[in-house]
Amino acid sequence: MTKNTHESDVAFIQALAELLNKNELTELAVKREYGEDDSLEVRVVKQATVIAAPAVTHVAPAAGPAPAAAAPAAAAAAEDPAQHPGAVTSPMVGTAYLAPEPGATAFVAVGQQVSEGQTLLIIEAMKTMNHIPAPRAGTVRRVLVADGTPVEYGAPLMIVE
Repeated sequence: MTKNTHESDVAFIQALAELLNKNELTELAVKREYGEDDSLEVRVVKQATVIAAPAVTHVAPAAGPAPAAAAPAAAAAAEDPAQHPGAVTSPMVGTAYLAPEPGATAFVAVGQQVSEGQTLLIIEAMKTMNHIPAPRAGTVRRVLVADGTPVEYGAPLMIVE
């Protein structure tokens, strides 16, 4: 920190924390210079919480009981969407948006066919809108995030098969 303690530093750090929350930031770093050998460097970091919206899927009832060998594999895929082979994961920390602007139609919907490179959603990071493309052609099976929710690096966003 500094050689001398400054009473205003505590208020300054609290103000940074409030600024972090007010502007929905996850990290803020500042360096204050008081003199030649006296400075304060502060890094305030907020752990973002990833909230995955429950995916709505309509499945027709099976004609008969499922094979016993398929049940554990299906249960494991349902429990952790990140392990699904068709999972599209977040390449960065940010806020996920399913449409190009508020009130607009979403880029994709469940059941829609997508081509490789087609925009699935946007992740805003540091006021930059990053288009997330489909890694392969296929059908959108599940949307795992809600519009406007924070996402972490590697978090599953969608399932495209």
